[in-house]
Amino acid sequence: MATVLIMGASSGIGLATTKLAIERGHSVVAFARSADRIALQHARLKKLVGDARQIDDVRRALTGVDAVMQTLGVPANARMLTGPIDLFSTATATLLPLMKDAGIRRLISVTGFGAGESGSRIPPLQRLGFDLVFGRAYSDKGIQEKMIKQSALEWTIVRPGVLINTRKVGRYRVLVSPQDWRNGIVSRSDVADFLVKQLTDDTCLKQAPVLVR
Repeated sequence: MATVLIMGASSGIGLATTKLAIERGHSVVAFARSADRIALQHARLKKLVGDARQIDDVRRALTGVDAVMQTLGVPANARMLTGPIDLFSTATATLLPLMKDAGIRRLISVTGFGAGESGSRIPPLQRLGFDLVFGRAYSDKGIQEKMIKQSALEWTIVRPGVLINTRKVGRYRVLVSPQDWRNGIVSRSDVADFLVKQLTDDTCLKQAPVLVR
């Protein structure tokens, strides 16, 4: 069983992944600015308050872990429309050299459908609206993806479709080939299922699959 650092663990995909990783026997360092407000209690859970962009905070979080998951997010508010957004690239620029220094090689990072090369699969009629609402965030996620791919780490980039809150159904699709990439819905619980599986499965090593139902 692994000890995994989950960055952005206090809500959304990060919280779902924290719960599932513990359920499946892993140990978790739950890292977030509001980590102290995570209601979950477990002997294999360590809550660590910190900022993913701060070197000292991240260095401290990496102590004793085998793998890192980035499940960072930004609030869906007016700033998403007006920007700037640089959380994803700044946090990744902070993390990568610290992982190298600590000898930690496994990185699993959540971005989203529309980030990086998957943006070319958005239909033209949807592109304008997507860029208007999500363009700044996804542009930064594209920079994040490029940094990760240029690193020497054992990485997997995970691109969920439109996130919904439902019970895990376990019937989601993992679209690895670019010709198969498409948008769709997927539950946060199913994304968490895929993320936890990557701790013991290297099938998607150095791949950037899209997850949809």
